[in-house]
Amino acid sequence: MKQKNKEVCRWIAGAREDAVRFLQSMIREPSTQMNEAGIQAMVAGKLEELGFAVDVWEPGGESLLNHADFISPRASFRGSPNVAGVKKGRGGGRSLVLNGHVDVVPEGDLKDWTCDPYGGEYKNGKVYGRGATDMKGGSSALLLAVEALKECGVELKGDLIFHSVIEEESGGAGTLAAIVKGYTGDAALIPEPTGMKIFPKQQGSVWFRLHVKGRSAHGGTRYEGVSAIEKSKRVLDVLSQLERKRNERISDPLFDSIPIPVPINVGVIEGGEWPSSVPDLVRIEGRFGIAPDENINEAKREFVEAVAALGMEDGWFAAHPVEVEWFGARWLPGSVDTEHPLLGILENHFTEVMGERPAVEASPWGTDGGLLTAAGQTPTVVFGPGVTSMAHYADEYIEVDKVISCAQIIALTIMDWCGRSEEEDKE
Repeated sequence: MKQKNKEVCRWIAGAREDAVRFLQSMIREPSTQMNEAGIQAMVAGKLEELGFAVDVWEPGGESLLNHADFISPRASFRGSPNVAGVKKGRGGGRSLVLNGHVDVVPEGDLKDWTCDPYGGEYKNGKVYGRGATDMKGGSSALLLAVEALKECGVELKGDLIFHSVIEEESGGAGTLAAIVKGYTGDAALIPEPTGMKIFPKQQGSVWFRLHVKGRSAHGGTRYEGVSAIEKSKRVLDVLSQLERKRNERISDPLFDSIPIPVPINVGVIEGGEWPSSVPDLVRIEGRFGIAPDENINEAKREFVEAVAALGMEDGWFAAHPVEVEWFGARWLPGSVDTEHPLLGILENHFTEVMGERPAVEASPWGTDGGLLTAAGQTPTVVFGPGVTSMAHYADEYIEVDKVISCAQIIALTIMDWCGRSEEEDKE
């Protein structure tokens, strides 16, 4: 390991206690939707300390709201600021976007927690609280990495662009707002909870709603009606067949460890109004997975055609076709070539720090990386501490050792990607 690399890694290891305190302070800001201002002020202040030119704004305006990739359940972002920071390099190097989201899902039933979800409790090498894994632990690793470079006197050739965004959990309006304002780069890194695996590819997804129609009748003469519940069974069969067909086409070895690379998940079924009546309407809602290299509109067309084909085998569906509605959240798929130089640099520094080769896989879920790659023309790799099994769960936690190791790997990756002065490169 080069001398400067050793120095940076030692500094990060020595900053463990400060890193824990900063992560605790992030968790103690309950940044659920519409409550992000407090944590964003904290991040903006930290970026200013680290020498970034900081921009704080509430997303909006025609360029965002009319963008083809904009989607959000919110009508206004008042009180929910985005933060972006730029630290200019000396010139002649590649720029890198460091992207993290501050929004967290609600804490749920407090009876399921054994600790305060916003207490930031630290015990047995773990920090507990809502957002610890998804993804304040990852964002704190980014800030720790950047601070280490500053404290160790590392001067970069390329620019660093930092995103601290809202709305990732609802489809990515915060990252899209940063893209629209021009905060893009030659590549990007997002430290979502990958379990220290490297994800150059990630599936996208869209939410769907199906309206399955029937004909009402009295339950005593149910044969005079058509049960929408019974008809919905056939619809569910079609979705299962479509899921199987779509996944049989996937041969990418990065999906080898994932049982169902692009699932079709049914999350809500509602139908009927009265036990003694034949139900005349069933509503089915779910999540439709999109492959990393797939066009989202072509995938949606395949879904619609599969559902419409029910009319060819059942006269009821021919006369009363299932209505397909796309609603709610959407995450664009993203794919970076496995030969992309950022991926190779990240793999090498993972090995340098961890003493073993990293696992490189496709992500089983979507992130804002799809937006950065597709809408921002900024190839994005996802790599971070934390594990998906703790995200959105009670007693969510993150291991501090993983935050420290991740920060070390990211710091070395930044140095290598953005480039350093010729004198430092010789060390």
